[in-house]
Order: sequence, then C-alpha cells, then structure tokens
Amino acid sequence: MNIQDIPAVTIGSVTLSPTFLLALAAAVVLVPIIALILLLTRAASARARQVEEMARRDETAEARLAELLKAQAEMQGRLATMAEVFGSRQTELNQTISQRLDGMTHRIGATITEQTKSTHDNLRTLQERLAVIDAAQNNIQSLAKDVVGLQAILSNKQTRGAFGQSRMETIVADGLPMGAYAFQTTLSNGSRPDCTIRMPNDSPPLVVDAKFPLEAWNVIRETESPEQKKAASQQFKRDMEVHIRDISEKYLIAGETQDMAFLFVPSESIFAEIHENFEGVVQKAHRQKVVIVSPSLLMLSIQVIQAVLKDQRMREQAHLIQGEVIRLMEDLSRLDDRTRKLQSHFLAAQKDVEMIITSSDKLAKRGAKIEAMEFETPGGREDGEDVPARAVESRTSMLKLRVVDED
Repeated sequence: MNIQDIPAVTIGSVTLSPTFLLALAAAVVLVPIIALILLLTRAASARARQVEEMARRDETAEARLAELLKAQAEMQGRLATMAEVFGSRQTELNQTISQRLDGMTHRIGATITEQTKSTHDNLRTLQERLAVIDAAQNNIQSLAKDVVGLQAILSNKQTRGAFGQSRMETIVADGLPMGAYAFQTTLSNGSRPDCTIRMPNDSPPLVVDAKFPLEAWNVIRETESPEQKKAASQQFKRDMEVHIRDISEKYLIAGETQDMAFLFVPSESIFAEIHENFEGVVQKAHRQKVVIVSPSLLMLSIQVIQAVLKDQRMREQAHLIQGEVIRLMEDLSRLDDRTRKLQSHFLAAQKDVEMIITSSDKLAKRGAKIEAMEFETPGGREDGEDVPARAVESRTSMLKLRVVDED
C-alpha cells in the first residue's frame, strides 16, 4: 500500500494529507514508545542508583559490621580484662573482708573478755560493798540496840545521872593530867560535888556538877499538845532554877572553891535548846555564878585550864630551865674551843702535807734527771744555784760521791 492510496481527510476547512496523517499516526505511536523508553531508562537509572546506593550501603554496613566486630572483639578483651581485674579485686576484697572479720572477731573477743573481766571485777566490788553494807547494817543494828539500852538508861533517874557523870569524867580525865582533878570529894559543908578541878597558882578548885533534870525535858519532847508543852516548859524552868540554886548554895564556898561552878549538860542539842528557848534560866545561872556547859564547851574549858597549868609548871621550872640553858651554853663554848683547836690541827697537818708534796715533787724531778743522765756541774746546780757539796768515801775507799743537800 502506498501513501498515495491513503485518502486525504478534511476536518472543517483544514485538509490533512496522508503524509501528515501518517506522520501524525507515527507520532502518536512513537510518543508512548518514547515515553515508555524514557520511563524504562529512568527506571533503569533509578534502579542503578538504588543498586549503587545499596552497594554503598552494603559497603557501609560491612564497614560498620567490621567496626562492630572489632569493637566487639575489643569489648570481649576488655570484658576479659575486667573479669580478671574483678576476679583479683574480688579475691583481694575477700581476703580483706576475711582479715577484717578476723580482726573484728579478735577485737570483739578481746572486748568481750575485758567486759567479762570488768563485770567480774564490778561484781566482786559489789560483793565487797555489799559485805561492807552488811557490816554497816550489823553496826546499825548493834547501834540501835545501844540506843535502846541508852534510852533504858536515861529512863531511870539514877542510871541517867551515872551516864552524865561518866561522860563528864571521861572528858576531864582525857584532858587533864593525873592529880589535876578529883571526883566525889567532900567539901567542908559535907556536900560532894561530882568533880573538882585544881586551878593554878594555888587557887581554889573549880566545881563541876553533872546532874541534870531530864523528866520535864522528856515531857517537852514527847508531848504534842501546846498546853502540855507549855506546862512542861514551866516545870523544866522551875527544875533548872532549883538545881542552879542548889549548886550555888552547896558548891560555892568562899576560900574553898571558885566563885563560879559548871553545870554540865550531857547533850549538845539540849544545851542549844536551853540557850534558845530558856534565856531566863541562862541569865539566872549567870547571876548565881553557875555556867551551863555542853560537852564541847567543857572540853574547851579543860584545854584552857590545861594550858594554864602547863604555863604555871613552866614558870615554876623556869630557874631549872635557865640553869640547863647556862650549862648548855658552857658545853657549847667548850665545843667551840675544841672545834677551833681541831681546825688549827687540820691547818698544820695541811701545811705539813703540802711540804711533803713539795719534797716528793723535787725527788721525782731529781729521779727524772738521773734517769736522763743530766747531772749537775761541780760548781752548783744546773740552774746556777750554789749548793755546798761534800765528798763521801765508800767502804772500799775507791769511789767518791758528791752528796747534794736538798730541802
């Protein structure tokens, strides 16, 4: 079929030739083919790029995989090293822990031992203290028995007076020498005071009375009613005044006893109570020249009297002491003379010793010269000093020696 056989196509006023139509048909056919080719080419290019990219990715992945493998190998080496280090550290830690546990066990054992020992010591000390407490309790029980006995004694008037007198006698006997006091002596009026104390300078003795009215005082201490307490206080005041008057009338004798007497109160608390609550009784006793004394005041008075007696004895023995001092000074003078003589002897002996030492030094020097064959000239010594010499013949008359006089 030829191109000329294809009829022309008229579209409106436009006539299309067969060539044009063929070209148009060819173009219509070729355009999809070209488009398909272009698409295939682009797809091939894209696929090639994808392949290249996948290849690059594979290479990158392989490189990364190699790096990961290398890092894994390094990590495994580090893990092995760390395992070894951890193993050695664990061993050291176990050893350290074992040592510390052993040390702690030892210290705990030592501490427990010390605590046990301390506990035993404390228990022993506690037992000793308990024994002391038991002994003290026994002493307290015995003291309670003594207090009960003392209460029984004080409940009886006669035994109470004997107790006060015994305490007074003990204080006087402990403070004064024998012969400076007397008990139960009889005065010219027939009364017998409990104690008389000799005073210095041939003065009359001092009278001490140990009797004390305690019945009303016990009532004051035991009663709780104000009326009974007041009545007991008045009774105690009357008893004290009567007793003070008896002492003043019986024991204060002019020229035979001192113009003052002591009323001994055997308790410090009673003495303080009297001076605090019974001032009138104390003032009346002073007016009648009776001094109320407690055990401490009586002891102080005894010490003062003892000091006065001692001073009197020293004054009485003053001439004897003076004579002894004179004889002591004479002995001291003789000792001084003999010491001075002994000192002169020592000085003379020292001088003689010095002269002997000088002669010994000279002999030593002379012996050294003889040993060195340094003899003196016939005219004198080597130092130029002329020394008289004499010849001495020997027994064989063959040898003459020159003798040098030495000092």
